[in-house]
Amino acid sequence: MLAILLLSAILGLSQPPVVPVVEEGIKGYVPTAEVIAAKEQFRDDKFGVFIHWGVYSMLAQGEWVMHQQNVPYEEYSRYPGGFYPSRFDAAQWVRQIKASGAKYITITSRHHDGFSMFATKASPYNVVDATPFGRDPLKELADACHAEGIGLNFYYSLLDWGRDDYPRGDGNPKADYAHYLDFMCEQITELLTGYGPIGCIWFDGDWAKIKKPEEGKELVVDFDWGYERIYKLIHSLQPSCLVANNHHRVPIPGEDIQVFERDIPGENGAGYSRTSHISQDLALETCKTLNDNWGYNLRDPKWKSVPELLRTLVSIAGRNANLLLNVGPGPDGTIPEGSVERLAAMGEWMSANGESIYGTRATLLKPQPWGVVTHKEGKIFLHVLEMPENGTITLPFTLKVKKGNVKAFGSGTPLTFKKTKTDFTVQVPSDADCSTDFIIEIDL
Repeated sequence: MLAILLLSAILGLSQPPVVPVVEEGIKGYVPTAEVIAAKEQFRDDKFGVFIHWGVYSMLAQGEWVMHQQNVPYEEYSRYPGGFYPSRFDAAQWVRQIKASGAKYITITSRHHDGFSMFATKASPYNVVDATPFGRDPLKELADACHAEGIGLNFYYSLLDWGRDDYPRGDGNPKADYAHYLDFMCEQITELLTGYGPIGCIWFDGDWAKIKKPEEGKELVVDFDWGYERIYKLIHSLQPSCLVANNHHRVPIPGEDIQVFERDIPGENGAGYSRTSHISQDLALETCKTLNDNWGYNLRDPKWKSVPELLRTLVSIAGRNANLLLNVGPGPDGTIPEGSVERLAAMGEWMSANGESIYGTRATLLKPQPWGVVTHKEGKIFLHVLEMPENGTITLPFTLKVKKGNVKAFGSGTPLTFKKTKTDFTVQVPSDADCSTDFIIEIDL
């Protein structure tokens, strides 16, 4: 019954615009059985925590501080000499994140400043060799995640503000992208062979443009990142490892997750996405911040409220996507208290209401002015975020349900409903609290 409803509902939805695929990536890419299974598990998880952490935390101005404050690389590269996060405790991080209800962690292995937060042999500019800390936090985090059953993904920057071989377009005579690509592939190999099962490699920086001189002037051009080699390498080293790329455009062959930065899929509210296209084959993920910054920023008190965060999670789940919610640990290695408090409050809500989020899909009905719909086998959940007009929700399909099978989620209070041959209406109680999410459960 549910399968028939799904088909009829999907056919009734407006289809996304047809956008030609950019000729990049793995030509003729067909996901393997391992990738398909991993995408379904990813869709089931619904909620992850992003971690932006690096040497930049010492300056407490976010992860872009080197670029935004015009700090010379020669000066910035001295900061690792004082990086000693004495209070870093991977097990505590995982406990705090697990308590939020998140099912996976995505952490920066190397950001745009080029500093590697893991024990790499590809460059001495890393947390083990260049700091007095001398430990591999990603290895400790991997061990803690595997012990607690939390998935682990690695963010990896494609661009680098410091390496000589990266073609920054500033007239660097040492630029050698073939050499830089070898370096990246060596690091990706390390990440996928030394830290156990990894759920995803999450790329960022593709939007950077390369300047090329042309008859005395600079020409800005798109750049061939060598994705076919990179993506094939990932899938060969760990067949179930997914590929995500935050390039703000239509996904290319070889990618498994479509990323929306600070944006709800299809809305382009933040202005980063250069397309309204939503992939029907890829898993979807929105990454957002708890305040206004990704990396640790001492001057950012703009914390989002718990109801706002939960409504965001529900809204994104109602668009068949995951929420990747960011924290920026400080230079001492601890997650800021403002983040911990909000994650804990979200965990309390998820422990009571997670059944309506985890393992669900959102293909029955597109988002409505009153909220969104999620479903799983035998159940439909109406997430009422705004009281509907006249307190009535009308679904454009009919359902065969028995009396008492439409109820307020949690309390089990039966709700009034009416069905016809073409639609199904539910009456929302006048005293329903929609300030976060009033959930109606329909048992089929």
